[in-house]
Amino acid sequence: MSKSLQDKVIIVTGAGRGIGREIALLCAAEGAKVVVNDPGVAADGAGSSASPAEEVVDEIKKRGGIAVPNFESVAEAVPASKIVKTATDHFGRLDGVVNNAGILRDMIFHKMSVEAFEAVIKVHLMGSFYVSHAAARIFREQESGSFVHFTSTSGLIGNFGQANYAAAKLGIIGLSKSIALDMGRFNVRSNCVSPFAWTRMIGTIPTETEAEKARVEKIKQMGPEKIAPICAYLLSDAAKEVSGQIFGARMNELFLFSQNRPLRSVHRSEGWTPQSIAEHGMPALKGSFYKLDRSADIFPWDPV
Repeated sequence: MSKSLQDKVIIVTGAGRGIGREIALLCAAEGAKVVVNDPGVAADGAGSSASPAEEVVDEIKKRGGIAVPNFESVAEAVPASKIVKTATDHFGRLDGVVNNAGILRDMIFHKMSVEAFEAVIKVHLMGSFYVSHAAARIFREQESGSFVHFTSTSGLIGNFGQANYAAAKLGIIGLSKSIALDMGRFNVRSNCVSPFAWTRMIGTIPTETEAEKARVEKIKQMGPEKIAPICAYLLSDAAKEVSGQIFGARMNELFLFSQNRPLRSVHRSEGWTPQSIAEHGMPALKGSFYKLDRSADIFPWDPV
């Protein structure tokens, strides 16, 4: 069987551990030359270490693949642009970007600090923009390229204590769709993946109650290697007709997520007043309201 990413150059951010590591390893196995980006920070963004990225590069080389490490942070524009420069300096081109880097600073909303909110937005949302923006000029000139951005059901559906993370991950949906619309004429694709997998970031989920402990045990069954195939596919030429979509990967399940569209409408020929909205408009719409669901409410079955 031919390799789906033969001779392509792929950047994977946050590739030193977890899902990013598995994506980098699979891309290399599929023939890609990989830039393994990871500053080696803790789950909350503290500290730094070259070891995670270097270890993944060493593993790729042991398996006969080609890779180089990069230790820049995605959270600032100039360092993020240097990740892209690493690809072009070493390999002379760039074909795909996986925006996987992330941190968590979970806290119930009224207790969340401004710094915790901004830090998560900078890594997830701004980081996805910075790396994508630097790569977009290259993709425009060569008239090809693929972006894979990581979103989450925390944004798509909802979770407790993650206002910063949810806002960033839902913002990434808008970013990806805009890239797909703006750059489709240049044969550039942009899609999102919402992963279900046990990683060190998910390891920060509280396990104080029996229900929380049971939930975490279910998540532990879902290895990060299960997320890599959909990402490698979206980077490949086989996905040339796929853009602007949101996919989910959960063990051996793949999902295509819905996107916002009107559910129901009400009309009043003379227009609306606050009183008529209360008396007529809102009662007519209320039957279609979404509940305040969490991710676990929408995905209650065991991983398959």
